[in-house]
Amino acid sequence: MNLKTIIVDDEKHSRETLKNLVTEFCNDVEVTMTASNIMEAISAIRAHRPDLVFLDIELQSGTGFDILDQLEDVHFEVIFTTAFEQYALKAVKFSSLDYLLKPIDLDELQKALEKAKKAKDKKSYSKQLETLIYNLKQPQPSNHRICLATVDGYEFINVEEIIYCKAEGSYTTFKLTNGPSLLVSKHLKEYENLLNEQHFMRVHNSYLINLNEVRKYVKADGGYILMNNGETVSISRSKKEDFFKIMKFT
Repeated sequence: MNLKTIIVDDEKHSRETLKNLVTEFCNDVEVTMTASNIMEAISAIRAHRPDLVFLDIELQSGTGFDILDQLEDVHFEVIFTTAFEQYALKAVKFSSLDYLLKPIDLDELQKALEKAKKAKDKKSYSKQLETLIYNLKQPQPSNHRICLATVDGYEFINVEEIIYCKAEGSYTTFKLTNGPSLLVSKHLKEYENLLNEQHFMRVHNSYLINLNEVRKYVKADGGYILMNNGETVSISRSKKEDFFKIMKFT
């Protein structure tokens, strides 16, 4: 059965390029409609009830997020498209949703479509979209929620609940103020980039800490950080000066 798809993009060239890529190189995917603005997109989605929507983040009439916010029921998968690495894209990453950077790479497109075809947990997906919309409405980054993909499924965590993140090879462990630790199959570097505006700091190759959860800095044994939960965290010599400045330690 074909995956019914709608492409939303305000640039005609981008719409046609993506439609051609999907039509020529992606099996079992049918582009049933394209739209160039918010009203066209909402009308097309309601009329055709697609399985998937390619949604451009930046539209002349608003954003792709506005479309999701105005729909009564988001019953389809979404693959966001954008030409820019920016705040809006960071919001997508917080929700662990798929996106493609323009110009769209065929290999990345095919991977995203395969993932969309295999998606089964509609409840979790709906919550990912809810998390996205929620974060976009928050004036303070510290109020954001983050979606973490674990071996058991998706976990939705308030950023302020994270005490620290610890590198475990190609995985990352999240230590939380409430509940058990979570092991996530992404590198710590990815979360460093994601949380750098939420008052987090990479203080060591192995540790990304929530600075709001720091109890004190201890000078003994070469220096280490004591967190509010009583655990200690190593700090690299090269990170101490920046850490002291941020924390206003002397």
